[in-house]
Amino acid sequence: MDYLTKEKYISQLKLKFENYSQISANSWALLESIITFKEINKEEILLRNGQIAKNIYFVCKGALRAYITDYDGNIYNKNIFLENNFAGSTVSYLLNTPSNFTLEALENTILISIEYKKYRYFIENNIDLKNFYIAYLENNWVIEKEQREVSIVMENATKRYLELLSKHPKIDKRIQQLHLASHLGITPTQLSRIRKELKNKS
Repeated sequence: MDYLTKEKYISQLKLKFENYSQISANSWALLESIITFKEINKEEILLRNGQIAKNIYFVCKGALRAYITDYDGNIYNKNIFLENNFAGSTVSYLLNTPSNFTLEALENTILISIEYKKYRYFIENNIDLKNFYIAYLENNWVIEKEQREVSIVMENATKRYLELLSKHPKIDKRIQQLHLASHLGITPTQLSRIRKELKNKS
């Protein structure tokens, strides 16, 4: 990866931070000191169930899924992470306990890796980074989580699918139907039916 490409992705990461809180030049320099780039291939595992998470990942290009495997070997997608999303096992690195899910690349993916322990130290000692952390957690782990949970109960699957397409217009061409259906909380057959109905209406 060339220098200009790396700089582009670092700028995207900075913009992500500043969408939540203004970051000083000093704090940004600290963050830059603990990031590295990582490239993984489609179907490559980034974090295994049972491993302790050591890094937070920012998706520069590509897609990841977090999935859970039950005792019978059935797989359930917990989440899909696309460009400009943070990915990782929050519970694992907060509590220093094994991850309950696996992170796998759905496409060839470029990531920025942030070392969690040093990141946490910087948060505790820099008010602007602490403000970002609080704002990010509130938005993503309280507001969006609740909205998603309510959506699964109260909204029909067609509406959830259309909302996903509005946020990520090409996702249905990038991600296998199996994974999209699991992310939406429906079966692949139901998703196929929804797509057919929408196509007939257009």
